[in-house]
Amino acid sequence: MQFHHHGYVSGDPRIQAAAGVGIDRPDELPDAVDVLIVGSGPAGMITAAQLSQFPGITTRIVERRGGRLAIGQADGIQARSVETFDAFGFAERITAEAYRITEMAFWKPDPADPTRIVRSARAVDDPAGISEFPHLIVNQARVLDYFAEVMATSPTRMTPDYGLEFVRLEIAETGAYPVTVTLEHTVGDRAGERRIVRARYVVGADGARSRVRESIGCHLAGDQANHAWGVMDVLAVTDFPDIRTKCSIQSETGNILLIPREGGHLFRMYVDLGEVAADDNGAVRATTIEQIIAQANGILHPYRLDVRSVAWHSVYEVGHRLTDRFDDVPTGAIGSRAPRVFITGDSCHTHSAKAGQGMNVSMQDGFNLGWKLAHVLEGRSPESLLATYSAERQVVAKNLIDFDKEWSTLMATKPEDLADPSELEDFYVRTAEFPAGFMTEYAPSLLIGQPEHQSLATGYPLGKRFKSAIVERVCDTNPVHLGHQAKADGRWRLYVFADAAKAGEPSALAGFAEWLAHSPESPVVACTPPDGDEDAWFDITVIYQQDHTGVDLGAVPAVFKPRVGPFGLIDLQKVFAAERGDDIFDQRGVDRGGAVVVVRPDQYVANILPLTATDDLAAFFRPILFSRQPDRV
Repeated sequence: MQFHHHGYVSGDPRIQAAAGVGIDRPDELPDAVDVLIVGSGPAGMITAAQLSQFPGITTRIVERRGGRLAIGQADGIQARSVETFDAFGFAERITAEAYRITEMAFWKPDPADPTRIVRSARAVDDPAGISEFPHLIVNQARVLDYFAEVMATSPTRMTPDYGLEFVRLEIAETGAYPVTVTLEHTVGDRAGERRIVRARYVVGADGARSRVRESIGCHLAGDQANHAWGVMDVLAVTDFPDIRTKCSIQSETGNILLIPREGGHLFRMYVDLGEVAADDNGAVRATTIEQIIAQANGILHPYRLDVRSVAWHSVYEVGHRLTDRFDDVPTGAIGSRAPRVFITGDSCHTHSAKAGQGMNVSMQDGFNLGWKLAHVLEGRSPESLLATYSAERQVVAKNLIDFDKEWSTLMATKPEDLADPSELEDFYVRTAEFPAGFMTEYAPSLLIGQPEHQSLATGYPLGKRFKSAIVERVCDTNPVHLGHQAKADGRWRLYVFADAAKAGEPSALAGFAEWLAHSPESPVVACTPPDGDEDAWFDITVIYQQDHTGVDLGAVPAVFKPRVGPFGLIDLQKVFAAERGDDIFDQRGVDRGGAVVVVRPDQYVANILPLTATDDLAAFFRPILFSRQPDRV
C-alpha cells in the first residue's frame, strides 16, 4: 500500500480523501446521474465499487430492500474472485474470516451394505497450483459488506440507496441523460411514492426476475427446471465425521452437497429433493425445513443429523438459462449505436448453485463493465468500448452453463447409474481450473490483440487473467507477488520484461523506455492528461533478469520511476528483479530477449509484444484511448 505522496496520513490509509462528487455528496438520490445501478448483489456492488474510484462520475446504486443483506444466498468464493478482492484491497481480511477449502471428500453407498454410506475418495482442491489464492466459503452478505466499505472510503463516498425499487425505463435517442428510470420507494413514510431519475447509463443487476432485463426486451431462454434441491444453513450436532470438509454424498436415498461455512460450526447442505413433475407449478417450493432435514438424515444413514438452529433455508429448482445479449442493442443493430443499458449477473444467466459459480461469474461481469463505463464517461475512450461487454461476457456465461449442466447432472445421478463409479470425483479433478474461475479466455477483439507474439510469454495466454509470480522489489529488496501490486484503479498495466542487459546499458529495454517516455506516438505521452500524475492512466512496471543486487536503481529509466502527487515524489516501487531460485522468466515462459505484456484494468492479458514493436503498441491503443495530442485528436 502506498500513501503519504499527497502529504502525511495519520489515520487509516485505506480511507481515501473525498474528491469530486464525493465532496458534499447528497444523501438524496439526484434527479440526474451518470450511472444508475439497479440491485446491490455481487454484480451491482463490484460495478459500483469500481466506479466509486472515479471522482468525476456520479454513480448511484439502488436496492429495493430496506437495508443490507443479512444472510443466505451464495457462499462459494473462487480463487479468481479472491484475486479480484486483492485488487480492491480486502483479500487478506475476508480470507481470515472465511472457511478455506483444501480438499473434497466423496461418499457413496457401501458395496457391502448399500443402505449405508462410506467415504470412497478424497480430492485435493487445487492439485495443480492454479493460484496462490485459496478457495473460500463465506456468506455473500460479507462480500457485499466489503464492497460497501470500498465504496464508502473511496473519493466519491458512495453508499447504496436502499428502499428503492426499479419500475421501468425508457431510452431516448438523444440527450445528455437519455435513459429515464421510474423508481418506487418500498419502505418508510414514502413507501409507494414514485420518482424519476435520468441517467447516461443504467446497469441492471436485479437478479433472475430482472425488470431491467424485461425493459430492454431481453428474455432468459434455456432448459426448464426439472430437479429440486433444499438448501439450509444450520448449526447441528452430528456424528458424520467429515462435517467440516466439503463433501459430495451420494446414497440410495438421494444426494447432498455439504459445504462447511465460516466460523467453525455453521454448515450448508444442498439436499436432493428429486425430480420435479412437469405439472408441479412450483409446489415443491413449499417443502418445509423439517422435510429437508428428514431427507438429509435419510441420505446420511447410518449417521445422524440433529439440527439445533436454522440460520436460513430455501428450496430451488435447477434451471439453466441465458440471454442472447447483455445490453439494450438488438443483435441486428450491433455496431450502429452504443449501448445505454446493461444487464449483469443473474439478470442474464442462471444456473445451479452447486458448482459455486453464480456470485463469482457475476462479479466478473461487473468488473468487466465498471472500468469500461468509467473510461467512456471520463473521456478516455470512445463509446465503442461499451459494446465489448456483451460480446465478452455472453460467451463466458454460455461456457458456465455448459459446465454447470454436466456438474449438476452428475451430482443428481444415482451412483449405480454412473458409467464409472469414480466419474464424479474424476470430473471434479479434471475440470479444477474452471470452478476456480480461470478458464475465461477472451477472443481477439478491440481489447485483445492477435497471438502473433504469444511465444514471447507462454505463461501469459492472451485473453486470460494475468497470473502472478514472486519477484524482488529492488528499492526495498522485498519479495512480493507481481500481480498483487495491481489495484482496481482503472489503469492499464504494462509489464515490461527486460532483455539480458543491466540497467543503464544500451539495450532493447533502454530504447523502448526512451520511446515510451518521449515519443508522440507512445500511448503514455499521447493519452496521459498533462495535469495528472505521470502514471495516471498507465501503471508501468519493469522486471529485470538480474536479482536485486544486480540492478542499479539510479540507472533505471525514468519512465519506470514516475513522479507522483503534488510534491512530485519519485515512485520507486515499480522496479523489480527476478527472484533467485524462482525466476519469473522461467516460471512464465518469458523470452530472454524481453517482452511487453499489456494487461487490462480488469487483470486480463490484452497483448504481448517484443520490446522493439513500438508501432504495434501504439496501434493497439489508438482505437481504445483518446489522444491528448491536439494534432491526433
